[in-house]
Amino acid sequence: MRRNPPSMWERTWLLMAAIMCVSALVGVWQAQPPRAIEASPSTAIQLVSNPPDTRHVEQIEQALAQAGCPGWMVLASEGPQALGPKVVPPEIRTTSAEAANVPSVRYPQPVLVADRFAFNTTAKQSAVSQPSAASDPDDLLDGTPDLLWTGEPASAGGEAGSPELEIPAPFPAVEEPIETDDTITPTPDESPDTQFRLPMPLPSTEPETPPRALPPTETENLPAPASPFTPAPVPSQLAPHSVPAKQPTAGPRDPRSQCEFVADSLYPSAHACAKCHEKIFDEWSVSSHAYAALSPMFHKFEQKINDLSQGTIGYFCYRCHSPVGTSLGVSRAAPLWEIPQVAREGVTCVACHRVNQRYGKVNGERRIEPGDVYAPVYGSIGGSGVAETIARKNEFKVKTSPQEQGPGQDMHVAGVYFDQLSKPEFCVSCHQVAVQPGIKLEVVWEQYRASPACKKGISCQDCHMGRIPGVPSGYELGSAAVVDNKSVNEQRKHANHIFYGPGYSIAHPGIFPHNKDALRWSVYDWLQFDFRGGWGTEEFEELVDAGQIQVAFPPVWQEADDRYDAREIVDANIKKLNAKKVTRQQVMENGSHVDGPFFDTPLVRGQDLKLHYVVTNTNEGHNMPSGSLGAQPQLWANVVLIGPRGNRLWESGYLDSMGDLADIHSEDVRNKRMPFDWQLFNLQTMFLITGAKGTDREFFLPVNVDIDQLPYLRPGAQPISVLNHPPFIRMESRSLAPLGSRRAPYKIPGELIREPGCYRLTFRMRMRTEPMYFMRFCESTPEMMRAMHEWTLDFHQASFEFVIQ
Repeated sequence: MRRNPPSMWERTWLLMAAIMCVSALVGVWQAQPPRAIEASPSTAIQLVSNPPDTRHVEQIEQALAQAGCPGWMVLASEGPQALGPKVVPPEIRTTSAEAANVPSVRYPQPVLVADRFAFNTTAKQSAVSQPSAASDPDDLLDGTPDLLWTGEPASAGGEAGSPELEIPAPFPAVEEPIETDDTITPTPDESPDTQFRLPMPLPSTEPETPPRALPPTETENLPAPASPFTPAPVPSQLAPHSVPAKQPTAGPRDPRSQCEFVADSLYPSAHACAKCHEKIFDEWSVSSHAYAALSPMFHKFEQKINDLSQGTIGYFCYRCHSPVGTSLGVSRAAPLWEIPQVAREGVTCVACHRVNQRYGKVNGERRIEPGDVYAPVYGSIGGSGVAETIARKNEFKVKTSPQEQGPGQDMHVAGVYFDQLSKPEFCVSCHQVAVQPGIKLEVVWEQYRASPACKKGISCQDCHMGRIPGVPSGYELGSAAVVDNKSVNEQRKHANHIFYGPGYSIAHPGIFPHNKDALRWSVYDWLQFDFRGGWGTEEFEELVDAGQIQVAFPPVWQEADDRYDAREIVDANIKKLNAKKVTRQQVMENGSHVDGPFFDTPLVRGQDLKLHYVVTNTNEGHNMPSGSLGAQPQLWANVVLIGPRGNRLWESGYLDSMGDLADIHSEDVRNKRMPFDWQLFNLQTMFLITGAKGTDREFFLPVNVDIDQLPYLRPGAQPISVLNHPPFIRMESRSLAPLGSRRAPYKIPGELIREPGCYRLTFRMRMRTEPMYFMRFCESTPEMMRAMHEWTLDFHQASFEFVIQ
């Protein structure tokens, strides 16, 4: 017999009954006492995703770190940080009394890069059962407990928990106006309203929450952390399992944490290689490879595209920018001061010289052979110098094994020939990259394969590591190494590891270039050193000593001697950055040429003047510009007409008040505060994405944020080969092909040329790695934008005079 469907009232009654049953079951579950939790790596990840309190998280971190597992940073950094209140560092105060007539310098509260969970709970917790290593097939710590929990209730008179860590303050925002040495000002009228300026954040006026501290009885005899990489110590009565069964004997402590030690044991730092290869280290230390993992813009960009794509990017970018960090399992969200030094070194020595397999288009997925400093290395020549040094071991005073006693320099036991290291194919894994929809972010290899240089057999290394920047002109000869002040294999080919290119750093000069003396302070110590404020200079320190100014120095920079020493390091690094700027200009001028001006109309007073320049890419290897596409880089022409009285009459390629070109991305142009530069010659490549309304429009990321309600990178529904591009995304390339040329036409209105006399046309090409609108989109700091503007490169600068009768 067929039953009629339930009526609306019956359906409502059934729904209410179901809700009441679920509520009753939830109440019964909440009333149950907490049960023991079986400890395992999967349980650790689950509990860190929903941690009971701060103490539990810190115990997990400490257990993993003590066992030498760098993966603890993944657990510590990727939990739901929004569940707990922010950890705010205490206000920095002056150490001496402030007089009413003495100026005082205070810095705004920094924006926290990463913070720790902070949960307040007094509920009883039960002990966690600790299975043995034999009974746990997923044990990654070789018998060390995964989770540490005592089951102790909150102590009387206070809450149980370990002290929260103070988050280091990053480099403060600079609030003075930007000064540049540009000979051409950004705007035609040079009015104050259109000068380059950056939005400056105001210091926070909200009251600060002081960090909780343990009672004196709990903090006595607690050892200080070995480094910022080491988790905070936990009091013994709160976590007895974390106390070693055998107390260490008195003596000097290794300043490195165990995770840092494990990282060095698997992937030695470039500083270890510098002891014998100092020249190569100095070249590499200022290169874009060495800058890859430290770049503030990389971290801002990588975080922004992860946010837009709902996390579907994952570790995609990190694989190329920190290959050792990827191999170690370091979290992409971990702050720089919490990861090993070798992971901060980006494309470091072992990233290339510990690779022994042939890779192609793998989007940065290369395996680095693990091993300590004694393990073999791979090169493009062979190991004759290594064999000679080992054969004369006593003379060179070297050691090839940790078992060898006495003094001596540690070195690798062999140098193995790996032919791909000197071929263009070795570069393809990171310099030909495509994201999930099929958009190619890096196309250098593709351009090279179709170039005249490839047909001639010229390799990437010939131009980027040769004798002359950007020109295949052979290599210098030099020593393979200098061991105990003795040269090894002096007539060997020397490949320059500065890797000539137009890229530059906007990081704090105490952090980059890499400097062994700078390791005296941690990354977050350097971020608190105000090098722009004059710290460590004679003029500044004399004013401080005389009491004419008072500065709220952070504790690490209280001593003037430390500031003097830090200033020497900063000055040395800035000197290296200026030397790198010279090679940047050389590689751009060696790879391009500008002809002109060519006048297309007669030079007649009061009539429109038409002229053009011809820009040529003389580089045979790839397009100009090349490298990463999308929002970067910008390469444009700046042309100015100066009248007989020295006044500026006309300009193209000028900047708006925010530092942007006056095109469709300029806020001043959109708000009609500045005219659109309709004659702009710009070789910047962009993406064309489909919007919800209208036709395609330029955007700087291959993510359709308009047409998709939930934008993320998804594979196309049909093969990309059908459309030759992913759906709704196309590439708008404006770069010049190898040996290609393009006219840059200009038209100057006749009403600007009414006065007879001598006129002057000034021309320059300008280049920077990021436009300002993209930096604002990625939420860059004012200091980042200021540095990006300061290091903008000018080349092919020329002037031409002509007379109007």
